[in-house]
Amino acid sequence: MMRKIRSFFDGRSYLEVDTPILSPTLIPESTIENFATRFENPFLPSVELFLVPSPEVYMKRLIADGWGSIYQISHCFRNSEQIGPYHNPEFTMLEYYTIEADEQDSIAITEELFHALADGETADHLRPPFNRLTVEEATWQLCGVDLEHHQRQSSLAAEARRLGLTVPNEPESWEETFNRIFLTFVEPHLPQEKPLVLDRYPAQIECLAFQEGPWRQRWELYGGGIELANCYNEERRLSKIEQYYSDEYARLVTKRTDSGMPIADIDPDFAQTLAAMPRVSGVAMGLDRLQMLLMNRKSLGEVLLFPLSSTLE
Repeated sequence: MMRKIRSFFDGRSYLEVDTPILSPTLIPESTIENFATRFENPFLPSVELFLVPSPEVYMKRLIADGWGSIYQISHCFRNSEQIGPYHNPEFTMLEYYTIEADEQDSIAITEELFHALADGETADHLRPPFNRLTVEEATWQLCGVDLEHHQRQSSLAAEARRLGLTVPNEPESWEETFNRIFLTFVEPHLPQEKPLVLDRYPAQIECLAFQEGPWRQRWELYGGGIELANCYNEERRLSKIEQYYSDEYARLVTKRTDSGMPIADIDPDFAQTLAAMPRVSGVAMGLDRLQMLLMNRKSLGEVLLFPLSSTLE
């Protein structure tokens, strides 16, 4: 699998890069907990470092510096997540950025990649072309909720209660209410006969993807009902990036105050770095899950040599 991936991108003039897995700063993401460690040296100041949840914090610097289309296969780390058939705190990520492309171009590139990988009868269920649904279409088809007509949290909460879900009386965000509906009625019932691109996510779900009306230029790829990849048409407007940083960092502070988990610093110049990128679309793909599906296995423990669960027994 790794050889085919490298051959695929090398043959299309992407440059393979190898960036650090330790960083003193991270892109703020309130939904992700990070592993922290510390650099100690008798002659230098002590520095708190974090294991990266994604290599994008370094790869986007390279893109802004003019390195062109790049890709990387690296180990990434996420703390405080479940350990189970589809989750391991340390995992292998493929991340690729295509210059002068948007998220729709990235769908075609990813289909070509899957065509190169899915040889043999065991992987027939991963062969392109991908099925496609927007989040709006999937939510309407699977539970009868019209997202465009329920843009206020109170309206969406009424729909959630209609479906039998419990929504707290105290205010929660539109995204939290949406997730109650999506995780209960939509994601478990997505079509699985072919890989599925779930496109155009609601704008209320904050991320660094361009916004188009009430939707973001973002998709996620599912294989066998399992999330495999995430893609953005990368946001490059400085005001939008700075607003995202401000909002996400505020959420981080609130969340970490309750949990006691460490908060990574933000590079004050990184927003300007992102704004300096050319038009670009990025895809992040979990290779352990992809390998599991390519080998027709049911859990990561069947493809990882030393999953964390085995060391905790």
